[in-house]
Amino acid sequence: MKKLTFASALLLVLGVILNSGLSVTSAMAAEKDGIMVMDAWSRARPGGSMMGGAFATIENKSDHPDRLVSVSSPVADKVQIHESVMQGGVMKMLERDEIVLSAGQKVMLKPGSFHVMLMGLKKDLTKGVEFPLTFHFERAGDITVKVHVKDAGAMGGMGKMKMN
Repeated sequence: MKKLTFASALLLVLGVILNSGLSVTSAMAAEKDGIMVMDAWSRARPGGSMMGGAFATIENKSDHPDRLVSVSSPVADKVQIHESVMQGGVMKMLERDEIVLSAGQKVMLKPGSFHVMLMGLKKDLTKGVEFPLTFHFERAGDITVKVHVKDAGAMGGMGKMKMN
């Protein structure tokens, strides 16, 4: 029996990944039925915090509308879709039942706008930690991405990205 060299083993693993239809970067971005979820991140929270937020960019590359109807994660007891809105001169966070994505639309979940609320945190969100977040779409189904925890004051790529 031949011995596999490291390079041969690496090529074998990459071949399996490529032939399975998975992307090497599937943990950072995932696409299913024309819906892409990418750039998922969260802010670090002090130890023992019970709440946190998660942010991402969602793009509907399909010819059909879709709806984000819920989000889930094993790091929190409860996960909700929220929107920050100005009402009577006061910024409020409101729970939303859905986010409608028209065909070709891109929506950024970001601070001060739509975002994901993580309530009843089961683990500390410290810088460098990663955790799974599953977006549940009416048409595309479930899309899971890995969320990267950044500094407490992080604003993500908001200065670099443009919302359509």
